[in-house]
Amino acid sequence: MNQDALDRWDLGAHSSPRAVNLAADVAAYAANPLFANIDEWVIEGNPYRRPVRPQDLADHDFATPLDKAAFCSGSALAAQRMLINIYESDAIFLPEGDLRPVEGDFHRFYNPETRLAGETIRPNLERHVFAFLDREIDTSGIWSTDDMTAFFDWRLKAVAASDSAVKQAVLAAANPEEAATSFLIQPASDFLTEASAMARNVLGSFGPAQSEIFKVLIDEYGYGVHQTKHSTLYQETLGSRGLSPEVHAYWQFYLASSLALTNYFHYVSKNHELFFRYLGALYYTETSQVYATQHQSDMLHAVWGDDVDTRYFDEHTHIDKHHGRMVIEQIITPLIEQCGDSIIPDVVRGFEEFRLLQDMADQDLIEQIAWSDRRHAAKDEAAVLAAGRPSAGHESLVFREDEGELSTTHVHEHDELFAIEDGAIELVSGFEQTVRLEAGDGVVIPRHRL
Repeated sequence: MNQDALDRWDLGAHSSPRAVNLAADVAAYAANPLFANIDEWVIEGNPYRRPVRPQDLADHDFATPLDKAAFCSGSALAAQRMLINIYESDAIFLPEGDLRPVEGDFHRFYNPETRLAGETIRPNLERHVFAFLDREIDTSGIWSTDDMTAFFDWRLKAVAASDSAVKQAVLAAANPEEAATSFLIQPASDFLTEASAMARNVLGSFGPAQSEIFKVLIDEYGYGVHQTKHSTLYQETLGSRGLSPEVHAYWQFYLASSLALTNYFHYVSKNHELFFRYLGALYYTETSQVYATQHQSDMLHAVWGDDVDTRYFDEHTHIDKHHGRMVIEQIITPLIEQCGDSIIPDVVRGFEEFRLLQDMADQDLIEQIAWSDRRHAAKDEAAVLAAGRPSAGHESLVFREDEGELSTTHVHEHDELFAIEDGAIELVSGFEQTVRLEAGDGVVIPRHRL
């Protein structure tokens, strides 16, 4: 191929994919009955039902990258929901019990039409939710291996010295048990399928580092012993608090930022052009988890004492010290020696991208806990505001919902005064976290809050 032909190809993780019929393609994908609204808050016995609120999708411009401020927006939540469904069509999911009642959904989830429709929109959705990282992270310049390791050591010393903001928010919450339950639900999209994205990176042929990645992978899978598989340990954690251990049982309560953490690893693993970013992100998560999981275990025991199984967190506090050394010494450094210093900026970028995403997800959860904490007090605020509505510069919309209707969780783009003129509604801000509103009541729903 001559140079002119090569130059016609866009290079880079977030070059613009084709988006001529994107709205129609998104609608076609979301038309699968699996992604329609449902009548349950908790989805059990069927890992294929994953609502994406198809009635709202036409309102979102998925062809345009979001900025950092829109990371938790309705558009982000919709895109992250569709992305995890698309990525996970590469993985095997079976219900905990009999397949026969949901066998039709099994085929709908994995059939070629669904997979093709998903792959058609995937590049645009990835660009929509992850392109802002290019603007936030700068790894330009000349890097050596010594520069990289010094930078990593500096970042990780700060992590080791810091307290956990999420831990503090949970323990300071008006209802710490509610807040801790919200915490346990958020990472379930990853922890119950742990290392699925990693498995994408052990195929092919790239020397001794390939076998080292496989060693980390089989550690995550309990060396073939199901009882010690990390996802099994997390099922035990959930079960110890009476929560469902089934994959995506709490789909309705995932925040966009929590899904972004899971999807990021799929994104840099499915797109092998981003392999070196994956390595940097892997190093960050393996090393930072040593400290994070200790905080999390302490937090859970502070809330529930011995009535919670923290072996998942305690295992990571132990094993991730070893994994961190393996990733830097046996995978990243040898690959730099093999491939050259030109890969270092991408390794550092992956480290920094996932660090930023984790910090943003922590803040999102803290804000969600705060909103749910004050959902009852928000009724009093609404009463004051409602007395003067409609006010200049604010839109007013009247709508009706039928008795018994369940609305798939979503977020709004602005603070919203939600007032009941007739009837009653149960407003849900998290799992078993509700506020009942009757005629004359209202509540102020903050922007980007579930």
